[in-house]
Amino acid sequence: MSRWRFVGRSHELDRLLSAATDLDGRGLFFSGSAGIGKSRLLREGVGALPRDRNAVWFVAASATTAALPFGGLVQLLPTDHPPGLAPAGVLRWAADVLRQQAAGRRIVLAIDDAHLLDPPSAALVHLVARSENATVVGTLRNGEQIPLPIRALWTDDLVDHAELSPMDPADTARLLAAILDGPIDAGTADRLGRLSAGNPLLLRELVHAAFGSGELTSAYGVWKWTGRLELAPSLTDLIDTRIGQLTPGVRAVVELVAFGEPLGLHLLGQAVDPGDVETAEERGLIAVVQDDRRLDVRLAQPLYGEVIRRQCPVSRTRRLQARLAHLLEETGTRRRDDLLRVAVWRLESGTAQDEGILLGAAAQAFTRYDVPLATRLARAALDAGGGFNTAELLATLLMFADRPDEAIEVLDTVAADLGDDGRRSRWLTVRGMVSYWGLSRESTVEELALQGANLRDSAAQARVLAFEAVMRLHGMDTAAALRLGQTVLDRPAASVAARELARCTIAYLHTVQGHLHRGVAAVELVQAEAGRWRADMPYLQLALEQVRGTQLTLAGDLTGIDAIVADEFADLADAGDFRLGTGYLAVLQAYAARLRGRADAALRTSLGACAVLATSRVYAGLAQAERAQAAALRGDAAQAAEAMAEADRTHARGMAVLYPWLEQARAAALAAAGDLPTAAKYLSELADRLRADGFAAHEVHALHDLVRLDQATAPVGPACSDGSRRTAAQRLTELSEQVDGVLPPLLARHGRAVADGSAADLLAVADAFAGLDLTVWAAEATATALRLLRHRRSPAATAARERLAALLGRCNQVRTPALCAGTPTLTDREWQVARLAADGGTSRVIAEQLYLSTRTVENHLQRVYSKLGVSGRAELGAALRAIPGHDGEDPDSTLG
Repeated sequence: MSRWRFVGRSHELDRLLSAATDLDGRGLFFSGSAGIGKSRLLREGVGALPRDRNAVWFVAASATTAALPFGGLVQLLPTDHPPGLAPAGVLRWAADVLRQQAAGRRIVLAIDDAHLLDPPSAALVHLVARSENATVVGTLRNGEQIPLPIRALWTDDLVDHAELSPMDPADTARLLAAILDGPIDAGTADRLGRLSAGNPLLLRELVHAAFGSGELTSAYGVWKWTGRLELAPSLTDLIDTRIGQLTPGVRAVVELVAFGEPLGLHLLGQAVDPGDVETAEERGLIAVVQDDRRLDVRLAQPLYGEVIRRQCPVSRTRRLQARLAHLLEETGTRRRDDLLRVAVWRLESGTAQDEGILLGAAAQAFTRYDVPLATRLARAALDAGGGFNTAELLATLLMFADRPDEAIEVLDTVAADLGDDGRRSRWLTVRGMVSYWGLSRESTVEELALQGANLRDSAAQARVLAFEAVMRLHGMDTAAALRLGQTVLDRPAASVAARELARCTIAYLHTVQGHLHRGVAAVELVQAEAGRWRADMPYLQLALEQVRGTQLTLAGDLTGIDAIVADEFADLADAGDFRLGTGYLAVLQAYAARLRGRADAALRTSLGACAVLATSRVYAGLAQAERAQAAALRGDAAQAAEAMAEADRTHARGMAVLYPWLEQARAAALAAAGDLPTAAKYLSELADRLRADGFAAHEVHALHDLVRLDQATAPVGPACSDGSRRTAAQRLTELSEQVDGVLPPLLARHGRAVADGSAADLLAVADAFAGLDLTVWAAEATATALRLLRHRRSPAATAARERLAALLGRCNQVRTPALCAGTPTLTDREWQVARLAADGGTSRVIAEQLYLSTRTVENHLQRVYSKLGVSGRAELGAALRAIPGHDGEDPDSTLG
């Protein structure tokens, strides 16, 4: 790990700098809890002040000097003051000393932990604050006694007083990424942020503890925490100090809340003395929060719970958990989560005896996509004598926990207890799911079809047919998938879950075939029935998300992608370790970032998806393909090739339906490596394959990739009656009338504009792309138009160059063939001279800075103007910004 760098707090830092340099001398004090980052903020702020204009003193007050006169300022005052001075004279003498040392510069006195100042030091700080050409800034700890002269600073309106709040989640994630020198898994950042409550000191201790115990690991360059926490002695001591000594009554309150939070205030009041609850709240150990119509009690700091639970003896822990379960059972399990909480407390306390309660709780946990908890509860229910229903649920959970072999073992224990067709169909479908997606056995489909044919009950048959339809879809037997899905919908006896699973299959086929409107309508029907299928088949949500994600990506609806990666399912999947859901949504998020030109975010997010899906073969290949696309967007050919190799290694043959994404990524990786002819060949073959499979919506995108490689006039598809073949642009135009949505006609316009060499049409297309937030495509269309205009020496090239510079300004590290084609190549020296000139440097100043002659600088500039097609310095800035990689030392050195 690297040392801790200062991250975030930009607003507070700006405010501090403004206070320290403001001519009216008004200072600023920040208050906050211990470890919130007050001292670091103060040091960063005063450290940025120029010493030639400011005489800066930084004083760290401490308890050891609080009893000594001027002990807090001993670092900056002479050891002895003139004898015989009255207290007021001593203060004036001390202030004069500071002014003499400042030598006419502005005095900036920074006091860290000003609440620990001795009275004379506090009085001197107040006197300095009243002086001309002087400013006082500092920090205070909440809950401490503040010396009256310091408190008077803001009551006398000499300084502003502000509360320093905890770091927000975004700053916490940035700080973690900076410390670990790499991207961090979103769930890990969220959990560490919640445990630390945005407190940098506690965050540091957490990271050191997790790193030191090996629980913080890196996969595909993304840091992930297992969730287990080994509390280091330093962290435990820190929390113990904050908790302090507790009376038996207050300890009982804190312990009950630690094991039961959130705990209803009324429920807590039945278990302990209300006076002890009030004391715990007054001491800042617990917090009472409003939740709908109920008051809930939580620990004021999440880490308090970690320490208290670890220090609590096992026997008392079990007694407390049993007591919590008894209290809630007596009150009545009225809230949705009450059954789950009682079951967990019973399980942890060793008093769980009711298999039905455990099974019900496990099912409820699964509907929240908390796979680890649901698995524990289901396993306990099975051990408590649970039968077929328990084994079915446990096997399903083990499948989604990437433990398919264990799932098969559980199913085998109830293979002789199948009874009627309904139970047999459920056993067949769960086993089929585990075998096909968990163990990648393609023969599963035929086995399931054969055994399902022996069922006589219509509802049982429909369930098996619904699963068979999904498997055949994923295996690219699309005609059979459509036929089977429709068969299920036509059966009145089919359960809601079976019917909606079949509808998802049909909706996916409609989508890839270009009938997006029909696919969207089907998705809306599935969503409308969610309340009726979720308890039976929670994982149907994953099938639904795959359909929605495919619809949004093929439609280029990035706003829609933003919406689904931010909805409730995404939060539940991440919090509950439902990896297939989390990983797939991360792939969608990376896709949206890529088309927006946010290459760094795209690569970081796709790497996160690869890490999450590393142990699963369902979407692992898809995640690696998106990683290849993100790397290719940055021009990183080596990583793109590595990702494609991983995609080929991890992609399950049973997920053949995803082949368009992998093959497009393969072409992108080849193009990034400079092999444009082979990339175009792959895309042409992909378009032919997609046409044969009837995947018109995917074919549109493959053809558009050909256009982006300047292959709009390349022949594609079979020969026409006259022996000729359509061009990519012509086929796009044909498909634009068949595939739903606003995007296909726009892609067709792009193809025609490239084929016709129409700069005006290309710029119009670019505007339309930009309106959809498809920034990369907008920039590529503009770059193509600019090349045409420059070749024709059109005066419109200047405006096009400005537009391209603005678009690339919204991107980062973007280098695609379309953007780089025809881009002038500047030498290192030409880049240096051009940047300095664009920043306003005269030839003489540039010459002095680079140790060149003025004539040499002018010669370099003339060559730059000629290469870029500009007439002078006024156009130079936009011309440089219109070159991919302009933000680095050299466009070729920014890759990596």
